[in-house]
Amino acid sequence: MKLVEIATIYQEKLVELYDSEEAHSLFLLVLEELLGYKRTDYILNKQTNVNEVDLLKLNTTLLDLSCGKPIQYIFGYTEFYGLKFKVNPSVLIPRPETEELVAWILSIYNSPIAANSNTSNAETTILDLGTGSGCIAIALKKHLPNAQVSAIDISSEALTTAKENAVLNKVTIAFVEDDMLQLSSSKYPKFDVIVSNPPYIKENEKPEMHTNVLHNEPHTALFVSNEQPLVFHEAIADFALKTLKPHGHLFFEINEFLSNEMVDMLKLKSFNNIELKKDINGKYRMLLASRY
Repeated sequence: MKLVEIATIYQEKLVELYDSEEAHSLFLLVLEELLGYKRTDYILNKQTNVNEVDLLKLNTTLLDLSCGKPIQYIFGYTEFYGLKFKVNPSVLIPRPETEELVAWILSIYNSPIAANSNTSNAETTILDLGTGSGCIAIALKKHLPNAQVSAIDISSEALTTAKENAVLNKVTIAFVEDDMLQLSSSKYPKFDVIVSNPPYIKENEKPEMHTNVLHNEPHTALFVSNEQPLVFHEAIADFALKTLKPHGHLFFEINEFLSNEMVDMLKLKSFNNIELKKDINGKYRMLLASRY
C-alpha cells in the first residue's frame, strides 16, 4: 500500500473525531514518529510502497486514534516548554496555556531586574501544587537552576511519572504526596512562589469538551462541582496566606468563565496586586496575586 493511500484511510477514519486539517496533521505526526518522515518527505514520497512491518504499526496507531486515544498517550511523551515529558493516563497532557503560565513566572524571576532584587532565582523557593506530569515544576527548575523547587500531588501514580520526567530532564525536584484540599502549613517552609494548575472545569462544561479528553485524561485533575467551582483555588489561597514569603507571588491557571469570581475571592482573603492575564487566544486563563 502506498503512503498516499494510507493518508486517505487516516483521513476517512479520523474525520469522525477531528476536523479535516487536524486529521491530516495527526497523520503527519504519526508518519514522523513511526517512519521518520517529515512533511516534505511525505510530499516527495507519496507514491512509496510501505512494507508490512511499517503498515502494521501505522494501522495499530490508527486504531488507537480512531478510538479517541490522544496521540501523546500513544507515543508516551509530549513536549512542553521545549522539554520532553513522559505522559500516560495518570497525568494530564500539558497544554500551551500552561506554557504561557510558566513564561509569565520566568518573566518575573529570570529577568535582568530580578537578578538585582529580592526576586533573584539564586534564593527563590517555588512550590507547584497538583504537579501531575511535573511539567510546571521541571520547566521552572530547568530555567531557574538555582531555585529550590518542590511539587505536590495527591496521586502516587502521577508522582511516579513526574519523578521520571525530572530524571529525564536532569533536574532535582522535591516531590511530596499530599492533598491540596488538606494541606497543613506547619509541614512546609515559606515560599517565594506558589503556582498551581488545579482542577477548574465545571461539570456542566463537560459537553463542550473533546471526547478524547473526556474518555482518556484523569477526571480528578480536570473537573470540579458546579456548586463549588473554586474549591481548589480557595484551599490553595488559604495555604498561601500562611506559607508565602513577604512579597511572594501566587500564580494560578483559571477557568476563563470564573475570572471575576477568582478576583473577588482573593480580595476577600486580603490578597492584593491581583492581575489577570489573557492567553494567546485572548481568554483570561492566568492570575497573579500577592500580599504586600
